[in-house]
Amino acid sequence: MFKSLNYKITRWRLKRNAQRNFLIYCSVFVGLIGGLAAVALKFLVHLMEDVSRNISSHLPFHIIYVFLPALGILLTVAWQHIANRDRIEKGIGKILYNIKKNRSNIRSNNIYSHLITSSLTVGFGGASGLEAPIVCTGAAIGSNVGKFFNLSPYEKTVLLAAGTSAGIAAVFNSPIAGVLFSLEILIGEITIPTFIPLLIASATGVVVAKTLYSQQLFHLATEGWKMNALPFYIILGALSGWTAVYISKVGGKLEKGIFTKQNRYVRAIAGGLLLGLMLMVFPTLFGEGYHYLQQMLNGNIDVLKEDLFFSDWLSNPWLMLLFIAALVLTKIIAAGVTIGSGGNGGTFAPTMFTGAFLGLFVAFAVNQTGLIHLNTSNFIAVGMAGALSGVLHAPLTAIFLIAEITGGYVLFIPLMIVSALSYIIARVFNTHNMYWSHLIHEDNVHPDEDHSLLNAMSLDSIINYQYKAVDKQTPVADFFKILADTKVNIFAVLDKSGSLEGVIWLDEIRKSLFTAVQEGHTVEDIMVAPPAVIEHDDPMSEVMDTFDGLDVWQLPVVKDGVFIGFISKSAVLNKYREVIIHKHQQADLFAR
Repeated sequence: MFKSLNYKITRWRLKRNAQRNFLIYCSVFVGLIGGLAAVALKFLVHLMEDVSRNISSHLPFHIIYVFLPALGILLTVAWQHIANRDRIEKGIGKILYNIKKNRSNIRSNNIYSHLITSSLTVGFGGASGLEAPIVCTGAAIGSNVGKFFNLSPYEKTVLLAAGTSAGIAAVFNSPIAGVLFSLEILIGEITIPTFIPLLIASATGVVVAKTLYSQQLFHLATEGWKMNALPFYIILGALSGWTAVYISKVGGKLEKGIFTKQNRYVRAIAGGLLLGLMLMVFPTLFGEGYHYLQQMLNGNIDVLKEDLFFSDWLSNPWLMLLFIAALVLTKIIAAGVTIGSGGNGGTFAPTMFTGAFLGLFVAFAVNQTGLIHLNTSNFIAVGMAGALSGVLHAPLTAIFLIAEITGGYVLFIPLMIVSALSYIIARVFNTHNMYWSHLIHEDNVHPDEDHSLLNAMSLDSIINYQYKAVDKQTPVADFFKILADTKVNIFAVLDKSGSLEGVIWLDEIRKSLFTAVQEGHTVEDIMVAPPAVIEHDDPMSEVMDTFDGLDVWQLPVVKDGVFIGFISKSAVLNKYREVIIHKHQQADLFAR
């Protein structure tokens, strides 16, 4: 039944030449399912967190905090091992790997597995975030919709990014940030054909989330920022950059695994108990920590004293400052322990948490001096953007996400200053963001290596100048005679000035060629517009990206508006192999 439906839709799409419109329809569907997935995940996690807190409130010293994370991580590991057979692909880095090396194909089990495992991990106190799981879920939805309809790798990538946008947008009620996240992190460029499906999916996801789960993540009441606070925003930007480096280094190492010599279940229990002990000392680290962030944005810093057995000590402002600094350093450790022991989650929320407390630390410390009074809510919001910008290397996403989720649009100037400074400093120490760094070191995937090798190749050496051209007024009967003297399967249709008017794909019209001859058709009736035209001065990396994106094997090349020949993907790949071999030979020669 599904195969029959798939076949009929594919025939309709190809017959009507409605690929772009069809991609829009798919993006609406992906946005709808992505929004529903985000709502389901938020509901499950908040339900489990409420149950955990209710249980904890009836026990002395919240002793249950020691055991709840271990239970959640253990159940997560058991699901991954027994029910899912270790086929879950955790982390945004895996999405980048699938885009780069697996033609944007993601296993269908990732559509639901992340919802189950991350809700178990975070709902029982795991100190990680839900953003990476919902990104993986949305990406899996988009990828599998693309696979179902036999779309090209480029179209699957767009739908994968659309699902990601919908997930992020639905979780945060932030449609623009959802789109920017996909463009900055997953795709790396902004084009209109890509932007529109992402925007539609993101908007659809937000509509679904607001309809079914209208609770706003944060509320920020602010009167704006003052010029005399500008030097301290600059200081916050610098500290955010260094903190982002700390997050990437420490979080990256811990996420690779702790207690690695033990089996998975021992590792889950040991890591969970270690996390539980951390929660006993710092209950603020429980789960995502958004409850505390909202209270602090409201100006209620005393919320940090909740559930602490040494809360009386924090009446001293300098001890409170020391406690805030400890939270800045420990949240990413708790997140790393959660993920490294087998839990499912991400560092997105812990990064926001860390940035928020860093902003609070700066504002609180300055306010204690009495030199100037800083708006702590503003610094908390801007600190979140600074940390995200440095860790993700995505300043636009950071700026618009915090502006959207807090309503702090009047803070755009501080947001831009802090995000830019953090990004610049983080790039000095980490060339790539946290996700790419993991792939480069663990999976041997480099984002720039392929492009640098391709751009070392000459386009002239690959173009096939021995082409066959016909006029669009040529009868198909005469064109039929031309076929007898050639073995090519693509023909250029040119006007008198040599400009390209279309191409004839012999493989596409072979079955209908005899009918066209009988009915007296001309070449104009059987030619089509090429899916893309290569300019003579295009970099080879862009040429290869075009081939991969459109899933075709031959494309026309023009120079100054005049057709000059065809280029084939096979020729590019053969030349690429020659460059690789030459590079290895040079390396061997140098090594000797």
